[in-house]
Amino acid sequence: MNVLWIVTTQWRAQACGYAGDPNARTPVLDALAAESVNFTQAVTPHPFGPFARAALLTGIPSPENGVADYYDALPDDSHTIAHDFRERGYTTAFFGKWHLAKRDPRAPLVGEEHARMVIPDTARGGFGFFEGFEGGFQLNNPWLHGSRLPVPTQFEGYQSDVLCRRTADWVAAQARHEPWFCVLSLEPPHPPYAAHPVMPGPSAAELSLRGNVPAENSVLERARAELAGYYGHIAATDRAIGELLACIDISTTAIVFTSVHGDMHGSHGCFRKGWPYEESVRVPLLIRVPQGDAEQRDDPVSLLDLRRATLRLTEGAAAAEAFARANDSRAWAKISMPSVVQLPLQCDRVWRGLRSKQRKFVRGADGAPWLFFDLERDPLERTNLVNDPAYADEIAEWSARFLPTNHTRDTNSFPDFPRNTRKTRNKNHW
Repeated sequence: MNVLWIVTTQWRAQACGYAGDPNARTPVLDALAAESVNFTQAVTPHPFGPFARAALLTGIPSPENGVADYYDALPDDSHTIAHDFRERGYTTAFFGKWHLAKRDPRAPLVGEEHARMVIPDTARGGFGFFEGFEGGFQLNNPWLHGSRLPVPTQFEGYQSDVLCRRTADWVAAQARHEPWFCVLSLEPPHPPYAAHPVMPGPSAAELSLRGNVPAENSVLERARAELAGYYGHIAATDRAIGELLACIDISTTAIVFTSVHGDMHGSHGCFRKGWPYEESVRVPLLIRVPQGDAEQRDDPVSLLDLRRATLRLTEGAAAAEAFARANDSRAWAKISMPSVVQLPLQCDRVWRGLRSKQRKFVRGADGAPWLFFDLERDPLERTNLVNDPAYADEIAEWSARFLPTNHTRDTNSFPDFPRNTRKTRNKNHW
C-alpha cells in the first residue's frame, strides 16, 4: 500500500465544509471526509511551524527532538518517518515547504532569500527524493529546488497548484517503484492572505465569525479582512488537492490530510498561532485507507502519534486501531509551546497543556495553572474556570498528570518545562 500525507499550514479544524463551517468551500475534502476516518478531536502537539513539523516527522515532541527555538534546525542525524519507510523498502519523497533547515535569523522571513535557500542533502530528513523550499511565503510563483532541480527554479502559478502538479507527475512515474511514501507540504492557507487566486467564497462583509470573536471594531475589521483571504486560500487549495487525487490510484493508496496548526483569526481577540485555544491547536485529520470503513472518531489523538500510526496502517491496522495503539489509548493529548517566538501577534509565553474531548488544562512556564476549560459545556472557551472553587479538585487531578512517573526520559513521559524560554527576534510579522 502506498501512502500520501497532505500537510497544510494554518488550516484550523473548524475551517472545513464537512466540519460545518459555512464560509469554507471544500467540496474535495468534504468528499474525502465521507470516505475517511475523521478524527474530530485531533490536535497538533505544538501550534507553531518548526516545532510541529519536527514532532510530526520524528514522533518526538519539541524540544526533545532538537527544535527548541524558532530558528533551530532539525538535527541531521534525526530518525524520521522517511527512514522508517525506506527501511521497509518504500521509495520516499517530499514536496513543498520544509521549514526545518538552518536559517539566518537576520534575513527577512518573507521574500526570495528564504524561498531560494538551498537545503543540503543531509538536512532533508532522509527522504530519497526532495523538491521544495525552506520558507519565504511565496504563495504565488514559488521557487523549488531538490533532486531534479539542482538550483532554485521559479514556477509560474499558485503554490498549491504547482506543488500538486509536481507531486502528481512524480507519483505517475512510480509505477515500477511501488510501494511509495510521499509527503506533500503545502504552505496555504498561511498568510499573506491577499496572495490567493480569485476563488468563489464569502466576501469580508458576508463572513460568519466564530462566537468567541469579541465585538471590538479593530478586531472585527482585521478578522473579516484576513478571513476573506484565508477562505480564498482554502478554496484554491481544495481545488488543487482534487486535481492531485484525480491522478492517484486510491485503490492502492492511503491518504492522510492534516495541518501543522491552526489560526486564531480574532477568536479571544488573538491572531495567528502559538496560543493554546482550539482555533490554534485543533487541526483537521482525515485518514482514508483502501477498503477501509468511514467513520467519525472523537479520540483525543495528536499529530505526535501520526508517524507510528501511519506505519501501523501499512501493517494492516485500521486507522482507528492504529492510533489507539500508537498513543497507548490515552484519554488526553499533550499540547505545548516550548519557547516564545517574538513575532507580532503570536503567543507571548511558554506553556504546556493537556486536552481531552471534555477538558483542557494549561499551565504557564512557572507551573501555575493558567487555563481550564469545560469543552463540553463551553466549546468556544469563553469561561476560564482555573480559579473556580467548584473545579479545584479536578484541576489538582489534572496538575498531577504532568508529573513524570519515573526518572527515564521517553516520549510518553511529560517532564517539567524546559529552561529554554529565549525569544526569537525578526522584524517580520507572520
